[in-house]
Amino acid sequence: MSSENTATAATPEAGDAVVAQADAAAQTDTVTPDGVTPDGVTPDGVTPEAATPAGGVSKAMIADIEEAMKDVVDPELGINVVDLGLVYGVHVDDENVATLDMTLTSAACPLTDVIEDQTRQALTTGPGGGLVNDIRINWVWLPPWGPDKITDEGRDQLRSLGFNV
Repeated sequence: MSSENTATAATPEAGDAVVAQADAAAQTDTVTPDGVTPDGVTPDGVTPEAATPAGGVSKAMIADIEEAMKDVVDPELGINVVDLGLVYGVHVDDENVATLDMTLTSAACPLTDVIEDQTRQALTTGPGGGLVNDIRINWVWLPPWGPDKITDEGRDQLRSLGFNV
C-alpha cells in the first residue's frame, strides 16, 4: 500500500493579493499575552531586548554583554573568555539578570571564583549601574572545550604570547 502526495501548487489570482494584505494587517495587530507582536516588537515600538524590566534599567542586549565579557580574562592564559571560546551562551531574563553558560579549559581549573568575580565586575558595575542587575554562571562541561572553540582573534593573541595554535 502506498500513499501519494496529492498537494498541488496554488496559482496566484487577483484576489490573492488582497487576502495576503489583509492577513499581513491582521498579523501586525496580533499581540501575545506579554504585549509583543509576532515580529517581536512591543506596542510602544521597542523590541523585548530593549524593554525596561521591573528594576527600571534597560534590559541588556546579548551583543553588549558579549562585548563586555571581553574584559574578563582567563588568569592562566591572559586571553579574554569570549575569544577563548569559554562563553557558550547568554540569556537575560525579565529582571535583567544575565545567565551565562560557560566552560573552562579544564574541569579542574581552580580559578572559577576569579572568573566569576571578573564577570560580575564587567557586567554589573560602571556608569548607570552596569549592563545587568545581577549575573549567574552556569558552568557546563558538554560539549567539552577544545582549541577549536578559540576565535581567530584569540588565536592571534595566543600566537603573540608564543603559543602554537
